[in-house]
Amino acid sequence: MKNQLQKCTATKGAASAWSALLFAALLVFGNAAWAAQVAGRVERLSGPLMAKKADGSVKVLGLKSEIESGDTLVSEKNTYAQIRFIDNSEITLRPGTTFKVEDFAYEEGKPDGDQASFNLVKGGLRSITGLMGKRNKEKFSLKTPNATIGIRGTTFIAQYVPPEAPAGRATTPLAPGLHVSVSDGAIVVTNSGGSLGFSAGQFGYVPNVNQPPVIVPNNPGLQFVPPPSFGNGTGAGPESGAGGPPGPSNAVDCVVR
Repeated sequence: MKNQLQKCTATKGAASAWSALLFAALLVFGNAAWAAQVAGRVERLSGPLMAKKADGSVKVLGLKSEIESGDTLVSEKNTYAQIRFIDNSEITLRPGTTFKVEDFAYEEGKPDGDQASFNLVKGGLRSITGLMGKRNKEKFSLKTPNATIGIRGTTFIAQYVPPEAPAGRATTPLAPGLHVSVSDGAIVVTNSGGSLGFSAGQFGYVPNVNQPPVIVPNNPGLQFVPPPSFGNGTGAGPESGAGGPPGPSNAVDCVVR
């Protein structure tokens, strides 16, 4: 009887060890599978662009570098960067922008799994809707410190200006807050103060997270001028370009580390 008890105990210990190994293997496999999910690629680039990965590592990106869910992209002060996502949507970052791809998922035959959640931490961008925005508009959201932007199938520009810097250090004529401009389609801007829709040709402003969005009659100085090689988009002011097939790129191809 004593030997039988010892045998059973040993078998139970081995089973526990195998369970632990299997669990560890599943974790490794799951992490590898997650890391392999590509949300998009760098399509155009005019200077240094960095990605802070979900695991804390930092990479310098070049043309055709892959972008994954969880990546935080940081463009340098002279860098425009155009990201083409797998649903053929585009987001172009202006210089001095921090932008996070919180969650992006798209599969042609599985619309129920669509997800496009972004966070504009600072700076500005131009967004052009892709296939997901056409079939699942409600799955797109762009968070900013002052409000969240939803789409109705559109091309728009958004720029967040943080609270005023000390006198003499302002880098933009725009007032602090969130500024938006719609060139095609419509967007809805929402925060704790309320919600307001903006259509093509309109400009909007959100001073802070507690005050509702408002329509402004004229362009307050919102500009967006990527290099000509980035292609056109319809945007605000002399810096905007119009959406269309991108031309050949003369962008800087940074080394991926």
